[in-house]
Amino acid sequence: MSANLQAIRGMNDILPEEALAWERFEDTVREWLHSYGYRPIRMPLVERTELFVRSIGEVTDIVEKEMYTFTDALNGESLTLRPEGTASCVRAVLEHNLLYHGPQRLYYSGPMFRHERPQKGRYRQFHQVGVEALGFEGPDIDAEHIVMARRLWRMLGLDDIQLELSTLGSSEARARYRARLTRYLEANLDALDEDSRRRLHTNPLRILDSKNPALQPLIEEAPRLMDDLDEASLKHFEALQSLLRAQKVEFRINPRLVRGLDYYNRTVFEWVTTRLGAQGTVCAGGRYDGLVEQLGGKPTPACGFAMGVERLLALLKEKGVEAPAPVDVYVVHQGERASALAPQVAETLRDAGLRVVLHCGGGSFKSQLKKADASGAQVAVIIGDDEAQAGEVSVKPLRIAAAQLRVRAAEAPQLLRDQAWCSRPVALGQA
Repeated sequence: MSANLQAIRGMNDILPEEALAWERFEDTVREWLHSYGYRPIRMPLVERTELFVRSIGEVTDIVEKEMYTFTDALNGESLTLRPEGTASCVRAVLEHNLLYHGPQRLYYSGPMFRHERPQKGRYRQFHQVGVEALGFEGPDIDAEHIVMARRLWRMLGLDDIQLELSTLGSSEARARYRARLTRYLEANLDALDEDSRRRLHTNPLRILDSKNPALQPLIEEAPRLMDDLDEASLKHFEALQSLLRAQKVEFRINPRLVRGLDYYNRTVFEWVTTRLGAQGTVCAGGRYDGLVEQLGGKPTPACGFAMGVERLLALLKEKGVEAPAPVDVYVVHQGERASALAPQVAETLRDAGLRVVLHCGGGSFKSQLKKADASGAQVAVIIGDDEAQAGEVSVKPLRIAAAQLRVRAAEAPQLLRDQAWCSRPVALGQA
C-alpha cells in the first residue's frame, strides 16, 4: 500500500479482534444504562461552530486550538466536527422540545474529534459514552450519576478507579474566585510557564489543571475556590456528600478540580486511575445548570458525565480482562452428503441461539479442525458422509478434556446447551 493511503494520525482503525472487545463493552454499557431508565439519543457528528463557541467557551483550549472547523462550500456556514457531546445533546433537546414532556434521562455514544497531539489514551478521534439528566435540580441526580458509574466499574471488574469530587459554585461565585486567582497569578507572573501566561487573562482556572511539575508548589498555594462559594452551592455540595456516604461511596474532595468547559457549575467530579499514566481520568462530569438557557431554552437544571471508551478498554486490557471468543461452534464437514447437511445443521444451531461458523473452502478433516481450534470455538460439530447418511453429527469439545460424542443432528443443540460448553459471561468483567 502506498505510504499516503493510511489512516489519519490519531484516528485509528479498530480491527476485528479489538472490535469484539468494543462490542462486548458496548453491550454491557447499554444494559447498565437501561437498568437506570436512561434512553438513547443520537446526534449528528457535525454541528454549527457557534454551538460549541457559545457552550464550551470562546477562550477555552478546545475552541481556540482543538476543534476541526471548516466552511461549508454550499452555503458558507462554519461547521465543526463535534469535540464533545453535551452541547449537541442540549441542542437536540431544545430543537425537538423534549423537555415539554418533563425531565429527561438520556445517553449517547460515538466518536468525538479534537485536534490534539496524539498519545496513548488521547486521540484526535476518540469515543465517549455520555449521560445527561435535564430538569433535575437537587443533589440526588448528582449522586445517581456517581453511583451509576461505581456500578459500571463493578460490572466491568475494575477496582482501581477512585472518585475525586469538588464544586465550582454559582457563576457569580466563580467570577469572584476568578478575579482573586488572577490577582494571585499576576503577582507570581515570573513563575508561570508560557502556556499558563497565555491562559492567565482568558481562562485562569485551567492553570490549576497544569501538569507541569514546576508549577505545582504555586498551584498548591493558590486561593481555593471553595472559599468564595455561595450558601446555596455549599448546601448542595454538603447534601451530595451525605447522599454518597449513605450509599458507601468513597471519595476524595479535590479543591483544585476544575473542568475544561465553561458551562459547568456546582458539582464537578472525576473518576481517575493510576494505571494509565498521564491519561488517568476515565470518566468526568458535573452540573451545567445554565447551559439550556444559554442555548436559547428556559432556565433548566442539568447534570451529566462522559467516559472515555478507549481509556476504559485500555484499563480492561491492562487488567487482563478479555472478551470471549466470538464463536461457539465450528461446523466441519467433508463429502457430498455431509456438505448438503452441514448448512442445515448450522442453521438449527443458530436457531438455538448459538454463534456458528460453517467451514467453507473444502480441505481435509485435519486442516478443518485446525481452523476450528484457531477460531476460538468451544466445540467442533463434525459431519462426514457416514454421519450424514445416519442423520447424525459428532460433537468434539475443543477447550475442555471431554470425550467426543455422536448424536442425532436434531439433538445437537440441546446437548450443547445441557453440557454448558457454549455458555458465555453476561458482562465483560465476568470472564
